[in-house]
Amino acid sequence: MKKILTAVLATAMIASVFAGCGGSSAPASSAAPAASTPAASDSAPASEAAPAEETFNFKLAENQSEGNPISEGMKMFAELAAEKSGGTVNVEVYLDAQLGTENETIDQIQAGTLDFARVNTSAMASTADEVGVFTLPYIFTSTEQKYKVLDGEIGQGVSDALQKYNMIGLGFWESGSRNFYTTKKPITSVADMKGMKIRVQQSDVAIKMVELLGAAATPMAYGEVYQGLQTGVIDGAENDFVSYYTSGHYEVAKYFSLDGHMAPPAMLLMSKTAWDKMSDAQKTAVTEAAREACEWQRQAMQDYQNESRAKVEEAGCEIFEVDVKEFQDAVSEIYDMYPQYADVIAAIKEVA
Repeated sequence: MKKILTAVLATAMIASVFAGCGGSSAPASSAAPAASTPAASDSAPASEAAPAEETFNFKLAENQSEGNPISEGMKMFAELAAEKSGGTVNVEVYLDAQLGTENETIDQIQAGTLDFARVNTSAMASTADEVGVFTLPYIFTSTEQKYKVLDGEIGQGVSDALQKYNMIGLGFWESGSRNFYTTKKPITSVADMKGMKIRVQQSDVAIKMVELLGAAATPMAYGEVYQGLQTGVIDGAENDFVSYYTSGHYEVAKYFSLDGHMAPPAMLLMSKTAWDKMSDAQKTAVTEAAREACEWQRQAMQDYQNESRAKVEEAGCEIFEVDVKEFQDAVSEIYDMYPQYADVIAAIKEVA
């Protein structure tokens, strides 16, 4: 945790060229002052062409399907990167976990065998402990407060720490507020969760949270959840309204409970191996493309949350309000399990 706070304090002294959808650990490119041009002479060439930029064809892994605001944000990022780089940075987006699960793509990013991956911080926490603080239950008080944390010094410090894992963070993206949904009976209280098998991401925090609520945490790849719900391998899962709708999970799990236990952001990661190959101008193009696409995606996700809720209700799904405090109290001891986050948690609470 001292490492995280050191990074936070260091970034406080840097002018933030990455404000808005912040948390990019990409170093700012600074152009050197133009040198004075010597007078032309008979021995000097009339003009000298600038060296051509190397062209890169990168791959980006995304586990969501077509139409999800996260997926659309990734495609927008690819278009902007090509546009801003003058066609020298080309990114092909692979949807539906074609290139692997989130944890598999994180490993590939670290190894330098994959260029980009959009992953949830819940999946990242097992690799980069620094991001785990953002996955704790009820860590944010509102969406607005969350963005202030992520786009400010705290988010920048956490993002900077990713470089030691051979990863470059290109902003924090909106993944919605996660809630439980089930197949056989609704969750209206903590007692209802006893004995249920609930799918969670491969995250220590998510696993501990579900266990404290009395259920059996069942890590499972996202692409396997629909069949798991349909066949009864699991009794429920947890996600936001958009993923609940676009994945089709609402077709087999009709009960959705509004406990809002987590709002972990996603991150667009780039392998530092690939990052280091680009010129300063290309790095700037990629960073600006990520920021613009991220800003669009955040608003699109908020809009689509409302639309998705309306669609699943039209399809006959039932939405249940719960006593959130009962759930908060049941998992409160989870903060004590992560003493390394104590200082950052205190700093987050000070952000109004």
